[in-house]
Amino acid sequence: MSPTALQTGPVAETLDSASVPYANVVADLAIFVASFLAVYLVGRAVVGALLGRALGARGLDEHARRPLRKLVNFGVVFLAVTVAFGLAGFGSFLQALATVGAAATLAIGFALQDVIRNFVAGIFIFTDRPFRIGDWIEWNDNAGVVEDISLRVTRVRTFDNELLTVPNGELMGGTIKNPVDAEQLRLKFVFGIGYDDDIDAATEIIVEEAEAHETILTDPGPTVRLVELGDSSVGLQSRVWIGDPSRAALLRVRSEYVQAVKERFDAAGIDIPYPNRTIGGGLELANAEGVVEPTNN
Repeated sequence: MSPTALQTGPVAETLDSASVPYANVVADLAIFVASFLAVYLVGRAVVGALLGRALGARGLDEHARRPLRKLVNFGVVFLAVTVAFGLAGFGSFLQALATVGAAATLAIGFALQDVIRNFVAGIFIFTDRPFRIGDWIEWNDNAGVVEDISLRVTRVRTFDNELLTVPNGELMGGTIKNPVDAEQLRLKFVFGIGYDDDIDAATEIIVEEAEAHETILTDPGPTVRLVELGDSSVGLQSRVWIGDPSRAALLRVRSEYVQAVKERFDAAGIDIPYPNRTIGGGLELANAEGVVEPTNN
């Protein structure tokens, strides 16, 4: 049915017969409201159900679902308004609105490039899930725990208790390190021993202390490799695994494990050398003929 037929249809005739002023205008408004409500309610029910299933399949939490629902609801409202304008016979107005909207979109797009970039990056964060709220992440020279994720910015609490508000474009434009994404995390420590010390004995101590630590996993088990011959020490790298990783666990394991190995080295007479420099040579004076030596009184 064409807009003209709608305008001169039963609604307008009924209103006109009831002596309602501006019957055509009132009829157009009635058609607009009715069609808007019909499209909006049906669209929200159908699209909302489909969106709920899609988000459930992706495993997104409630915080991540909220902004996506708002975005979809906005799209449903825009579709309902567009359909209602057409059915009510406001085609010319809709075309003018589309022209103005296109020009405004172009101007706003140039002015808000960074905002749009961050917005798009926020959508990719929600869909790709490189990190979640509560994860410990590192990027550039920064590190912290994610407290909040929105479509424009991500808020990260540093380990000095500082709050960083980071544009999503900055995070998605570089490399993000998420050490706690998996269930296990491998830690590496290098222990330096003297050139005269027994490498096998030191290796045995490093492995025994790793196996004795309650947080370090036995499967995969700890390993030790000779990785460097330094100026003053031989470097033995220990590789151990921990489960349910967090920054607090990493720091605690590092401290306790290194201290235990150091105490065992001390007890076994294994030295942990430190760099030292010996400066040699002499001092030569030029043109010292006029120098008078001090006399001893």
